[in-house]
Amino acid sequence: MPLIKNRYGKGRVRVMRIHRDGGRHEVSQLNIKAMIEGDFARAYTGADNSTSVSTDTIKNVVNIVARENTGLCTEEFCQVLAKKYLDSYPQVVSVAITAHETKWSRLSFGGEPHPHSFILDSNGKPTVDVSATRDGSAMASGIDGFTFMKSTQSGWENYFNDRYTTIPPTHDRMAATSMVASWKWSGKPSSYPATNAKILATLLEVFSTTYSSSVQDSLYRMGEAALAAVPEISEISMACPNMHFILMNLSAFGLDNNNEVFLPTDEPHGQIECTVGRG
Repeated sequence: MPLIKNRYGKGRVRVMRIHRDGGRHEVSQLNIKAMIEGDFARAYTGADNSTSVSTDTIKNVVNIVARENTGLCTEEFCQVLAKKYLDSYPQVVSVAITAHETKWSRLSFGGEPHPHSFILDSNGKPTVDVSATRDGSAMASGIDGFTFMKSTQSGWENYFNDRYTTIPPTHDRMAATSMVASWKWSGKPSSYPATNAKILATLLEVFSTTYSSSVQDSLYRMGEAALAAVPEISEISMACPNMHFILMNLSAFGLDNNNEVFLPTDEPHGQIECTVGRG
């Protein structure tokens, strides 16, 4: 029976890089998954490990590249890491690198940024995915679990109704989500971190400052705006699970409730996804 496909590697390789620029430090904490494909079939079908690179070695390479490249942003670091595997092991045909970043924000005291003290920023983890062969590479950046909301200027009306429909229409509801988004690079920006921040700021501005006829409506317009703002990306994908807030019925207590008291719930949730690209 043929071995149709195989790959292997190391997951959850955690590394913290500190780049020291005099007394000022920059920190980058990453969780790396490095997967390789190539001439490894004989390990599966013939009990022959002679071409197989140990997964412990794959982990060691992450730490070596981290030590040699403390100042690179995550996108550039992942590209260098993928190239290191291809350059070091001729039996490797392709490499897939996935990185999730734990964000640390610099503390400030008396209006002055502190050179080496930080606080954990827990809203969303930046992500990078690199796929590389000796012929070229593709890369996408994004963010996982980035949570945001608005307390009004969102509605859900004029939708398809049948005998199974029970939800009432509304033109004034809360809208909240924990978004997973990624964007594919077609060109190199002057700064990956600054451009990623611009994309995220553009998405949030559209969401926050315009009326949402639905999550679908907002996502498409957010994608359009991101592509217009950043010519170096070719498409953007967003997946947004609804975080529902159910209006509490307080009539039993002689109280009205004019969209002021809600029950937060995230199960079950609506799952809205789309990809917006250039024509």
